[in-house]
Amino acid sequence: MDETSLKALLTHLPVSWWETDGQLHVIDSGGGAFGDTRTAQRFLDTLRPDLAANTAGPRHWHARFDGRVFEVSWPLDGAAGRGRTRGLAVEVDARTAPGRRYDAFADLAPAAAFIRDENGRYLWTNHAYAHLYGATPPDIIGKHLKDFDSPDDAAQFLALDREILAHGRPVRHTLTYHRADGSDGHAAGHRFPVLEGSQTCVAGIYVDITDSTRALRQRREAEESLHALRDHSGLPCALISAGGRIRQASAAAAELLQTRLSDLIGRRADTVLAPAPELDLLHHRWNDLIARRSRRIETSVVFLDAHGRQRRARLHLTTVGRTSTRAAHVWAVVTHQGLAHEVQPPLTASQIRILSLLAVGRSNGEIATSLRLSRQTVDYHLRRLRDLLGAATRPALVARAYVLGILAPQAWPPRSATATHPLSPT
Repeated sequence: MDETSLKALLTHLPVSWWETDGQLHVIDSGGGAFGDTRTAQRFLDTLRPDLAANTAGPRHWHARFDGRVFEVSWPLDGAAGRGRTRGLAVEVDARTAPGRRYDAFADLAPAAAFIRDENGRYLWTNHAYAHLYGATPPDIIGKHLKDFDSPDDAAQFLALDREILAHGRPVRHTLTYHRADGSDGHAAGHRFPVLEGSQTCVAGIYVDITDSTRALRQRREAEESLHALRDHSGLPCALISAGGRIRQASAAAAELLQTRLSDLIGRRADTVLAPAPELDLLHHRWNDLIARRSRRIETSVVFLDAHGRQRRARLHLTTVGRTSTRAAHVWAVVTHQGLAHEVQPPLTASQIRILSLLAVGRSNGEIATSLRLSRQTVDYHLRRLRDLLGAATRPALVARAYVLGILAPQAWPPRSATATHPLSPT
């Protein structure tokens, strides 16, 4: 059979033949394995490391290209002369090549995977890896990593490859790289040695964690901002678990309760509250918060500090986070603090109403008429209030009622601070 007939026959078989010059540039090629000379050149480019490692003469080995396995013979006996060489590649069943049974799985896996030789040239990549560069596997295989990555990234990756080859052990790590748009990317995975034909190469499989890393950084920044706001706002505040324990607290909260910040963390929140008529209603509304029947409430409470003194204040509770059926935590913020004072007998509803009318400017007679009391009864209550609150005059009595938190400082007409006004659920 002459050479022309042989070439015609090879066009119908899964083989490829080629003839190259001294620089391994394809001068002529044929066969049915590759459709054109350009593909044959790409195939030969992937073989350069094997050829460079072999100077002893003709050899045979298996090579992988575009998901296919070829048995390569190069150079062939009977070289073309004038610095030219000839070679032949015969496609073989992938099952004859060891370690290839999972190629289809790896090729379509969502994790980015590659195989490179010791010089940084790609022998194989899957679709997920090629997608990182806006390409397909055939666009990458046969090329050097410098063709796709910045010089700094290429140097970093090549150094990692050579470290793997030097130690012969797999490494699990996280690395930073530059994306096509110039932003930083992050990937976590394994890099390990593999045997490709007769040479040891480097394989890697990575999951891009850029978005999760960015989300974690943003969360950390948000937490730092929240902590800064908590600590520098001057407002006493605390994060309380659904079970009612203090998880975080501001320095102002510790100062309000005259205790150390470390002593607050882990403490039950209800232990800082003094007994008061409105506590039962607060517990009911707390249960509404945790059950997500409402998101915010505002109420009045009496705090009890470490020295046994009481202080009335406005308390704002807002849910944060949630599980499927319950709120995870509640932020508690204190505003409109009254004056700290020793424990006093609780005032009656009539006494608080008298203080409210007194604050409006009503006379004793007008107060008596409004409450349907005798003038003598009103005079008695006022004397009793001056003793209880330590105020010698009517103006001083009103002032003490406000600073002690008996009357709501933000309300007009004056009313009791114990009146609760829940905010509308949102």
